[in-house]
Amino acid sequence: MRIAVVGATGMVGNVMLKTLEERNFPVTELIPVASERSVGKKITYKGKEYTVVGLQTAVAMQPDIALFSAGGDTSLAWAPKFAEVGTTVIDNSSAWRMDASKKLIVPEINANTLTAADKIIANPNCSTIQMVVALAPLHKKYKIKRLVISTYQSITGTGVKAVQQLENEYKGEKGEMAYPYPIHKNAIPHCDVFEENGYTKEEMKLVRETQKILDDRTIGITATAVRIPVVGGHSECINIEFEREFDVAKIRKLLNESSGVTVQDNLDTNTYPMPIYAHGKDDVFVGRIRRDLSQPNTLNMWIVADNLRKGAATNTIQIAEYLIDNGLVKK
Repeated sequence: MRIAVVGATGMVGNVMLKTLEERNFPVTELIPVASERSVGKKITYKGKEYTVVGLQTAVAMQPDIALFSAGGDTSLAWAPKFAEVGTTVIDNSSAWRMDASKKLIVPEINANTLTAADKIIANPNCSTIQMVVALAPLHKKYKIKRLVISTYQSITGTGVKAVQQLENEYKGEKGEMAYPYPIHKNAIPHCDVFEENGYTKEEMKLVRETQKILDDRTIGITATAVRIPVVGGHSECINIEFEREFDVAKIRKLLNESSGVTVQDNLDTNTYPMPIYAHGKDDVFVGRIRRDLSQPNTLNMWIVADNLRKGAATNTIQIAEYLIDNGLVKK
């Protein structure tokens, strides 16, 4: 299995390589790919050194699968070129997510829609992935009518530049700014750029991608996304209005039995999800499960996951694993 990792020298690319190794993914030939300025650099995978190549070289090598995490412009320009030579591309950018001809996949929910003909597969936004993993089994049983979402997002979602900004501010040093304001001891209600409707792109991703993944455009969704000075993962407060009545104990049991979900919800021991504990893990952690006392058929939940793992690298690799396990790419 010839695997290309496009964006191998970036933050998500590094986590992809680590996750491939941890999951013992069947790599017979690794092809690390990056922009021209990184060509020739060395990366280490399973104790062996590999030389980073450029995109054109990687296409010529005709990998079986290409895991993309190099930004939307690169994906738009190069994913079709890989697809043309028979490579299955799993793309971590926003480039293809809302393309009606491309599937937006979270393996626990809709991997069964994939076929061998799907040569460009979209990986959803990190904040969407962790939320829908928890919501999908509830939607199936109780049908979600409306979601009110507030996110508290890790600076790692912005990238290395943001991590450096926080570290500089913590040490009281001047440096390059990833955000228009200090992030240390601050919360910035501004993730990605603002759209004409007053919402940010990040907020609208939660709306559009959730409806596409759950295959239900009738769900009303509104979101506020906030950047906070945390490294370990994204946290989300979700208010869910269902069409059907529910029992909180049955909700908790259903989540406990759902693939990829870990329930941490014991008030007696102050047990609830936090990014400091989600960091480096692949599960989606759910807690503070309680009825909304202000209106019928409505539930509150707190959802936390490592945005670089399940929110990016792990979900991408789980898609690749599904393709291999089901004979949709050659072994």
